[in-house]
Amino acid sequence: MFVRWIQGRVVVVFVYVDDILIAGSYLGDIEQLKLFLSKEFKVKDLGQMSYFLGLEVLRDHKGIFLSQRKYCLELVTDTGYLEVKGCLSPIDCNVKLSATQGDPLPDPSVYRRLIGRLHYLTITRHDIIYAIQQLAQYQGAPCVEHLQAAHRVIRYLKQTPGQGLMLRSDSKLELSGFCDADWASCPDSRRSLTSYCTFLGTSLITWKTKKQTTVSRSSSEAEYRALAQVVCEVQWLRNLLLEMGVQVPLPIPLFCDNKSAMHIGENPVFHERTKHIEIDCRYTRERLKSGLIHLSHVRTDDQIVDIFTKGVSRYRLKFLLDKLGVHNAYSPACGAISIQDAED
Repeated sequence: MFVRWIQGRVVVVFVYVDDILIAGSYLGDIEQLKLFLSKEFKVKDLGQMSYFLGLEVLRDHKGIFLSQRKYCLELVTDTGYLEVKGCLSPIDCNVKLSATQGDPLPDPSVYRRLIGRLHYLTITRHDIIYAIQQLAQYQGAPCVEHLQAAHRVIRYLKQTPGQGLMLRSDSKLELSGFCDADWASCPDSRRSLTSYCTFLGTSLITWKTKKQTTVSRSSSEAEYRALAQVVCEVQWLRNLLLEMGVQVPLPIPLFCDNKSAMHIGENPVFHERTKHIEIDCRYTRERLKSGLIHLSHVRTDDQIVDIFTKGVSRYRLKFLLDKLGVHNAYSPACGAISIQDAED
């Protein structure tokens, strides 16, 4: 990302290999930059962004809708599941996958290619992030049960190919974050799962699900490690927004459903139970003292990061997706954005 300020106006250029996006606060500056690039390089102006690296962009008065519908349908077709009955959730919440589960696949490369393609789909499909995180752990030696679980994700995608993320135009420029952890959730290593997401107003902008690098000895420790991760994320986001001239109000609210982790963050006294996570403790506490963040408790039922840390029922899944701003733009029931509106 490259940022240039011109007399109080900003132009931002995003470059991925040979694909370029240009945004700015004044159209004249954008046209001037495009003219300069055309003189120095052989470039093709495709106009307003509608398709970029597999991402489809639809616009209307509500905002910008991002999806990967075409990519999703190609994936379902290539795997031969276009005519198969769909399912309403990407993963069975009653099934726990493990490395020693079932018979090994005769050709692991099939599984690896499928997981790689599914992983790219998580750019806009937050409903499958947990499922893909779980399946990606077994690419070294996948079993038949792992492939069956991956096929369940395909059946779910077949049911909802047009689902994507809505970035609302009326969203306030205020950062907030949610974090959660699933303690000792991995049956093979007993390591915990960290998940967090951040919002700009009501629009979801970043998210992450990752297994922790060390074993946590308590649920509070696992939650506190997740809290430290989201603190790093909001610090980076604030700096990024400042570089683009966007001031966000402080302190930034961070929501956690574990009161013990919050008390560790606010307690200035270290003791035996926390000295092994002292770096995380000091980092988070310094940001609290500086006024960058503010810790708030959220009820477990309202913890939207659950969708990233565990398998949930289809009813809970729908509730959480609504909270995250994930909708199906092609469904009239969701206030669909028409293709005509997008082209206009």
